[in-house]
Amino acid sequence: MSADTNRFQTIQVQALTRVEGEGALRVELDGDRVKHVELNIYEPPRFFERLLRGREIREVPDIVARICGICPVAYQMSAAHALEKALGVEVDATTRLLRRLLYCGEWIESHALHIYLLHAPDFLGYESGLSMAADHREVVERGLEMKRIGNELLEILGGRAIHPINVTVGGFYRAPDRQRLKDLLPQLEWGLEAAMHTAELVAGFDFPESTIEHAQVALKHSEEYPMNHGEVASTDGLIIPVEKYDQHFAERHVRHSTALHSVRLPEETPYLVGPLARFNLAYDQLPPRSRRLAESLGFAPPVTNNFRSIIVRAIETACAYEEAIRIIGQYPSAPPPRLLKLPQRAGRGCHATEAPRGLLYHCYEVDQRGCIEAATIIPPTSQNQAQIEHDLKQFVPSVLDLPQDEATRRCEQLIRNYDPCISCATHFLSFKIERSKQP
Repeated sequence: MSADTNRFQTIQVQALTRVEGEGALRVELDGDRVKHVELNIYEPPRFFERLLRGREIREVPDIVARICGICPVAYQMSAAHALEKALGVEVDATTRLLRRLLYCGEWIESHALHIYLLHAPDFLGYESGLSMAADHREVVERGLEMKRIGNELLEILGGRAIHPINVTVGGFYRAPDRQRLKDLLPQLEWGLEAAMHTAELVAGFDFPESTIEHAQVALKHSEEYPMNHGEVASTDGLIIPVEKYDQHFAERHVRHSTALHSVRLPEETPYLVGPLARFNLAYDQLPPRSRRLAESLGFAPPVTNNFRSIIVRAIETACAYEEAIRIIGQYPSAPPPRLLKLPQRAGRGCHATEAPRGLLYHCYEVDQRGCIEAATIIPPTSQNQAQIEHDLKQFVPSVLDLPQDEATRRCEQLIRNYDPCISCATHFLSFKIERSKQP
């Protein structure tokens, strides 16, 4: 694609692939100026918030897990914590420990999938993880083994690797097998080393220039890298309890998308959630070996180029392995978790956790019968959509002078930075570029 100054150009993606769900991209240009960007999500809405109304409290974690096959734990954890707040229930220390361990399994399997099969091929010029495996079989097999270990951890704690069934409001239905967790330790140690090698590998990629202009938002905790707990914080100084989330953030309908766009109030500006935000806000809470890994790479906050989020995902994968090893080491001496009896009372509870893709907010109203009256669920991808459009608007002019294939690859990389609720599709985006004839 050679440079020109035509008055009008259109970059169009009819169907986004390698993302979970159905969407399209349209970019309109006037010469070198980007006039309009639309990330058009046209998949019919699934109305999970409405489906939850009237459901008994203990049904909720299993229902919301079906929202995503890659990060079901995030939905279960956000729901369980929010509903426990509504009921005034506090779980014991062992339950809290094991919930963090369960989250580690999800971070491991999700980050490994994204890095090796969905994002690394973009940087290395391959069509897919499968085509990359033809030249780098051992590397891809390493990624698949890292993911398998995360899946096994989910199975031990959650009852199965996809849509776990052992999570409930008030604890777990059964305690995980201590011996199975202990037997997994050698594999987790291997996985930690593999994650460190992964970080070293991806740190050597060629990263296009790009700068995030708006705030980054994530949970922040004084004692641990955020997963299940923390206050909502931003890189521009906001720090609030989760209960005040809806005073600072809101969802908006946009004409070109069936998915809601989240904005910050009162300015109605985009913002970013995800690994980069967590890293910039919680770098000091990384566990020791993961912190030393980041230091060895010369990688420290502030990071404002989201193409480098693949490095953060690798560091967070090491963090999840390291935390899993620590927690399993503590569990043999801990009492088994207790499944609490839930009181029947009306209440309202809000909570946010850190899904692999970013902050996930749940809020519920419960009636006296222990049933759901209202539910609000705001996933990371809806919070990132406006930021993706803004980033594309800033980035597209920098690739207009490149050949079409290269421009396509660069734009796809930018979208993939956000890991937007991906599916198992293996095709690249197909860009259609229309130019008006010169007068």
